[in-house]
Order: sequence, then structure tokens, then C-alpha cells
Amino acid sequence: MSSPARRTVRALRHRPLAVALASLTALVSLTACGGASDAATDQVAPKGAKGGTAINLGPDQKRVHTAKVDAIAAKLPEAVRKRGTLNLGVSTGSAPPLAFYATDDRTLIGVELDIATLVADTLGVKPEVDPVSWENLFVGLDSGKFDGVFSNVTVTEERKDKYDFATYRLDDLAFEAKKGSGWKVAGPADVAGKTIAVSSGTNQEKILVEWSRENEKAGRKPVDIKYFQNQTDYYLALQSGRIDAYLGPNPTSAYHVASAGQTEIVGKFSGAGAGLQGKIAVTTKKDSGLVDAYAAALNHVIENGTYAQVLKRWGLSSEAVTTSEINPPGLPRTKN
Repeated sequence: MSSPARRTVRALRHRPLAVALASLTALVSLTACGGASDAATDQVAPKGAKGGTAINLGPDQKRVHTAKVDAIAAKLPEAVRKRGTLNLGVSTGSAPPLAFYATDDRTLIGVELDIATLVADTLGVKPEVDPVSWENLFVGLDSGKFDGVFSNVTVTEERKDKYDFATYRLDDLAFEAKKGSGWKVAGPADVAGKTIAVSSGTNQEKILVEWSRENEKAGRKPVDIKYFQNQTDYYLALQSGRIDAYLGPNPTSAYHVASAGQTEIVGKFSGAGAGLQGKIAVTTKKDSGLVDAYAAALNHVIENGTYAQVLKRWGLSSEAVTTSEINPPGLPRTKN
């Protein structure tokens, strides 16, 4: 694991978001687990959350669990069964409600961790989660360090050349702009000449680059694409007017809109682009022998209802899938 110095740097990097969420008492309703102090730090219900369900931001997550299924566990490669752990990667660049740090600035929480836990439960192994940068998720898969990645990874045709996928959520993207912008994004023409921030190496970057090229071919201005190191920088740039919008995963944007009250979603799209619904999937090295076990475990928790409990907990019921698919059609290859 990381050294104390690295943990301190990591905590400071994520602290502004945790503090902001904890201080939103005027914007959100609070439900206490214990004393009054716990209410302000561990339980937050984003403004407008369906049913007013509180979201636990504390380190004691009381995660949803399920029982081992021997027949599904038998699908794991023998080496993984004997080891008794699943070595999983998650991106440190993620944000609520995907994968982020709890109010102790040390414990990883979020929907990705909860779904990974259900899969590991079903397979009868312990999830060992390693937070790394986005690019190192794939380095870890390539080297065999990771048995899988639960980190909002979209299925793409290019990625299918090297990796196997078992889907567990719909993939939607959102353009997030400053509140009251009066701007709506319906297609490439609406972002011509605009300054848009996006995370490097993601499928949303790929879509934005293609939209920019389409604008240029049509005689319109290209998109001025900007990149930042972490989530806080994106939102500071948005509030200061240095960017017009941020294109990111819909779950992250929806959570931020609800909790901070400073921005709005001005456009929502499938993560696979026009004509195809994108899918988020657990990602593993191609032909590793793991994808069948993952898909079977996911289908089991979909059927027994624990999967739905997890999505509801994080306000993502609208992104549920009815079945886990192995290597479905993905985001098309980049056009040269």
C-alpha cells in the first residue's frame, strides 16, 4: 500500500470534495446514524434524490452482501480460487458516486466497490482493491497484476482486442455547465468553438474529439479541449469561466449537480455515441478465464435483487442492466 506521505497527499487531494459535501446542510436533508456529529459527516441525501434516501459517506459502509454460490465459484481459474482473493483495480480519478474516499479520507467507497463486493461474495473470494491512475488500470491488467477492473470502463471495439468484458451498468455521459447557462447540447454543432474539459484516455474524450473533427469538416469551429489532473480542478475551471462545460460520466455529474447546487446538466448521451447504448463492464485480460465467472456472478446478483439494492443506494437505478453480457457491441473504432 502507499506510504504515510502518499496517503497524506491523497487525502489532501480529495478533502475539498468531502468537506464540501459535509457542509451542504442548507441544500440537503440529513439522516443521523448515531450522534448529531455523525449526521453532518457520514449521511448526505443529495438535493432531489428520489425518495430522500440518504447516502452514507462514512468509512463504515454497511455494504450489501450476498452468499457464495459454489457452482459459479467453480468457474474461477484454479489459481484464483486457491489464492482466495480477487486483485481488482479502481481509478483514483473517479468521483462520487463511482469510487471515492469516505469522510476519513482513507476508505474507498462507491458503487464500483459495492458491485465488486457482490461479485467477490458470489465467487467466495475476498476483493483486494488497489486504487491507481486511469492509465495504470490497463497496465495492471496487461501485467497480470489485476484480475479485473471495476472503474466505469466502457466496452469499446478497440478495447475488445485486448480485454474481455462482462457488463453491469448502462453507460451515459453528460455535459455539465455552470448553473443558469441557458445552453443545451444536442449534437456536435452545439459545442463548436466551445471550451470543453474531459479526462484523457476516456471514451468521452474519443467522442468529443470526433465531434470536433465533424465540426471542422462542416466548416464550424473545432472544440477547444482542456485536460486537468483531478475533479476539483474541473469544477474550479467551470466556476471561474475558464471552460464552458465538462464532459464526464453521467453518474458523477448528476451527483455533483445535486450535491453542490452550482452546475446543471445541459446534455446527456450514450457513452457509445449515436445509435448504440454504451455499456459499463468489469474488464479483465483477454482469455484470462475470468470473464465467464464475472458474468455468471453478476447475473446471479441481478436475479437475487442485491444488485438493485446497490444501484438504488447510490441513485443509479436508471442505469441498471437486466443481464450481464460478455463482450457485447462496443463503442466503434476511431475513424482515420
